Amino acid sequence: MDEHARKHAEDRKRTVIIGVMLSGAFIAVLNQTILSPALPSIMRDMGITAVEGQWLTTAFMLVNGIMIPITAYFIDRFTTRQLFLSSMILFTAGTAIAGVASVFWVLLVARILQAMAAGILMPMIQTVILLLFPREKRGSAMGTVGIVIAFAPAVGPTLAGWVVDSWGWNSIFLVIAPLAAIDVILGFFLLRNIGEVKKRKLDVASVVYSTLGFGGLLYGFSAAGSYGWIHALTLAPLTIGAVFLVIFIQKQLRQDTPLLELRVLRNRTFTYATIIGMIVNAALIAGTIITPIYLQNILRFTAMQSGMVMLPGAIIMGIMSPITGNLFDRFGPRGIALIGLSIMTVFSTFFVFMDETWTFGFLCMIYTIRMFGLSLVNMPLTTWGLNALENRMIAHGSAINNTARQVAGSIGTAILITIMAIVTAWNKEAGVMAATLSGMHAAFGVAACLSAAALIMAILFVKKEKRTDDIFCD
Repeated sequence: MDEHARKHAEDRKRTVIIGVMLSGAFIAVLNQTILSPALPSIMRDMGITAVEGQWLTTAFMLVNGIMIPITAYFIDRFTTRQLFLSSMILFTAGTAIAGVASVFWVLLVARILQAMAAGILMPMIQTVILLLFPREKRGSAMGTVGIVIAFAPAVGPTLAGWVVDSWGWNSIFLVIAPLAAIDVILGFFLLRNIGEVKKRKLDVASVVYSTLGFGGLLYGFSAAGSYGWIHALTLAPLTIGAVFLVIFIQKQLRQDTPLLELRVLRNRTFTYATIIGMIVNAALIAGTIITPIYLQNILRFTAMQSGMVMLPGAIIMGIMSPITGNLFDRFGPRGIALIGLSIMTVFSTFFVFMDETWTFGFLCMIYTIRMFGLSLVNMPLTTWGLNALENRMIAHGSAINNTARQVAGSIGTAILITIMAIVTAWNKEAGVMAATLSGMHAAFGVAACLSAAALIMAILFVKKEKRTDDIFCD
C-alpha cells in the first residue's frame, strides 16, 4: 500500500471512529435538557410534586458531575471499545427503563443510569479525538465535538416539547433507546482502540472523597438557587462538599498515580483556558435559565415558542463549530476568542434593557448573535488548553476541564437566580412585571460583567499557540 492509500485508509478509520462516538455523545447530551418540557406531564401521570419532579433533572446533573472526575481513571484503565460500549449499553438500558417506567423511583433510577453514562462519554470522546489527531489539526477535530455540545442541549427542549405534545412523555425515551442501541451495534463492529491501557488500581478512598466533594458542591449550589444561601439544605452540602474536596485535593497531590492528576494545573496555559471557560459557562447560564422565564412570564410565550427563540442560536453554534475549529488551526486561539468574548459581552449587555415590548424576531436575533459569540470561544479555548498538555495527561485535563465547567455552571445558576430574586424583592412596590424585569436586568448585568472579565483575561493571557508548549511539570 502506497503512502497516499495508507493515509486515506487512516483518515477513513478516524472518520468512522469519530462518527460512532459523536453519535452516542449527541444522544447522551440531548438527555440533559430533554426532560424539562415533559416534567408537567410526568408529575400529573405519576402524582408527584414539583420538588420530586425536579429531582429527575437534579439527579442527572449530580451524577453526571460526580462521574466526570473519575473518567480519567476509566480512560487509563480500559480500552476505548470497552469504555464506549459499556457506557452506551448502560445509557441504552437506562433509556429503555425510562420509556416503560410507570412509577417515580423507577424513572429516577433510569435517569441516574443515563447520567453515569453521559458523565463518562464527553471527557472520553474529547480525549480520543485529541489523541487521534496531531496538534495542527486538533481545532478542526474538536470543532465536531462542539456541534454535539452546542446543538444537542439547545435542540432538546424544542424536540421534546413536540414529541410530548404528540405522543406523551414516554415516547421521548422510546424513540431514543433504539437509536442508542444502533450506536452500540455500530461501535461493536467499527470501533478500534486508541491509546494505551495502564494497569492501575482504583483508589476507592479518592472516589468517595471526589463523590462527596463535587457532589456536595453541585447539590449545594443547586439548592441555593431554590432555597437561598442560608437554608440548611444549602449550607450542609456546601460545607460537606468543601471539606471533602480539600481532602480529595490533598490526597491527589500526595500520590504518584492519583485518581485525578491535579498537577496539570501547573501548566499555565491549561489553567488560564480552564478559568476562562468556567467564567464563560457561569455567564452563559443567564441566557439558558433566565431567558425562558422572561419569554413565558413576561412575553407570555408558550414553551414551544420559547424553544423556537433559542433554536436558531443552537443551529448557528452547530454550523460554526467546525468553522471555528478550522480558524483555530490556521490562526490560533487569540483572535477568535477575543472576537467571541467581545460579542458575548456586548449582547449580554443588550439583555439588561429588555422589556415587555420586545418582539419575537428582535429577541431571537439578539440571542442568536450572543450564541454566535459563544461559538468562537468554547471549543477553541478548550483545545488551546488541552493542547498544552502531554498526550498522557490529556484524559486528566479533559476530566478537570469538564468538571470545572459543571461546577461553574452550578455556581453561576445559584448566583444569578439569587441576584434576580433579591432585586425583584427590592422593587416589588413597582408591580409584579416591573419588579421581575428589574431582577432579570440585574442578573444579565452580572452576566455581562462576567463576560467582560473573561474578555480581559483573554486579552492578558491567551496568546498565539506555541507548538512546543508540551510541558508537564512534575
